[in-house]
Amino acid sequence: MSYRYETAAPDRYDLLKENARKNRKEMTVSEKVLWDALRHKLQGYKFRRQHAILDYIADFVCLSEKLIIEVDGGYHDDEVQHHNDEIRTHYLKERGFRVIRFKNEEVNSDVKSVILRIKEELNK
Repeated sequence: MSYRYETAAPDRYDLLKENARKNRKEMTVSEKVLWDALRHKLQGYKFRRQHAILDYIADFVCLSEKLIIEVDGGYHDDEVQHHNDEIRTHYLKERGFRVIRFKNEEVNSDVKSVILRIKEELNK
């Protein structure tokens, strides 16, 4: 099965694809740390980074399990951004995705615990 635009809004796929490509080139330190841990098929599960899903670009996603992982920097503490994140999460959950979030600090200071939580979510 091809996962090109099937997971993205078809009318915005080209824009989302371009933004995702840019995001992959400009990953944060935290995203790089987590990607290094996920990229080699964690427990046999394949992850994609900066992947377009519906109207959004997920930091990481395991499509087979419909699991989205977001790594949040400090700007996610902003009230407006936090509200937007809640709307996005609700929208994705309504469409069958599970969303888990980690703060940059969690990934940077204890990536092993982050991976453990991801494994637990995958095993649900």
